[in-house]
Amino acid sequence: MARHRLRLLAVAAAAAALLLLFLSSASAAVLSSAGEGEEDPLIEQVVGDDDDGELNAEAHFASFERRFGRTYRDAGERAYRLSVFSANLRRARQHQRLDPTAVHGVTKFSDLTPAEFRERYLGLRRPSLRGLDGGAEPHEAPILPTDGLPTDFDWREHGAVGPVKDQGSCGSCWSFSTSGALEGAHYLATGKMEVLSEQQMVDCDHECDPSEPRSCDSGCNGGLMTTAFSYLMKSGGLQSEKDYPYAGRENTCKFDKSKIVAQVKNFSVVSVNEDQIAANLVKHGPLAIGINAVFMQTYIGGVSCPYICGKHLDHGVLLVGYGSAGYAPIRFKEKPYWIIKNSWGENWGENGYYKICRGPHAQNKCGVDSMVSTVTAIHTSKKE
Repeated sequence: MARHRLRLLAVAAAAAALLLLFLSSASAAVLSSAGEGEEDPLIEQVVGDDDDGELNAEAHFASFERRFGRTYRDAGERAYRLSVFSANLRRARQHQRLDPTAVHGVTKFSDLTPAEFRERYLGLRRPSLRGLDGGAEPHEAPILPTDGLPTDFDWREHGAVGPVKDQGSCGSCWSFSTSGALEGAHYLATGKMEVLSEQQMVDCDHECDPSEPRSCDSGCNGGLMTTAFSYLMKSGGLQSEKDYPYAGRENTCKFDKSKIVAQVKNFSVVSVNEDQIAANLVKHGPLAIGINAVFMQTYIGGVSCPYICGKHLDHGVLLVGYGSAGYAPIRFKEKPYWIIKNSWGENWGENGYYKICRGPHAQNKCGVDSMVSTVTAIHTSKKE
């Protein structure tokens, strides 16, 4: 009998080890191509459909329509969007099980398929491997000392972060990430918060990655923050949002060099090291970063730290701070986290912000540490 119990324990331990191996290795292999299907295959495989009860989708959908002012072309269109909404309710439940320290549910994107969501709201182009490794030598960030870094830090409390903006149905996230980093650097250099124009980059920036000539900044069809910084260095700088307001679509370039208010003097790519990222954040201001946004369509609040998340980067955002211990349900230990400013308006996430875990346990969660750049700015306004 004792020998039989030992054999059962050994089988159970082997099964557990195989499951852990599957989750760690398969997540990297399968989720690296996230975005090609309606839902990440591994998420479906691990969590399952989980449609074990009535979701009362019609009542939730009616509430969703009222809350976000949705109207549809006809009854057929509404019926289709209801079916998409129902699928997203199940998807939110899957995400909640895989990301229990955050809250997932109905958001402003709940009537969009994952493919529609990616096409309309994600626009980060995949950089070259050379770019991820730090790019050309002049753009490598120097190693900074990390002793004495604050335990918690938030540039919103120091005036270096502008208002939350809304990119609309335009894959221009890269331009918002770029402008946010320049707004912060400009504030550190001048003491003045100048809200800058994303539309100038959407209309006028067609800069290409030198190592990948076919990968160019393309307005609502995507771009890259480092190539946008290169464009700003060549063009002379960026106008204010007031002088060049956002339209949410690509128009004819109307750039007026005489109205430049902030200029990129230099930019650097930060190594994939959390201490260096924190040091650059504290010293240089908010940082332009890329992230895998697979869990962001259903995100409502809390510290996101999914068990499974690919490192394929598809969304450009702004890193503005970090915390040492974010709230988590009682059964989970509180987690340190990054504070991220998004460009989907204040009616998404935590008033437009997202928190994602950091630290040794996080291991570059959702690729958040993989593409980080910092900018140095000089003020060129002729209005003062």
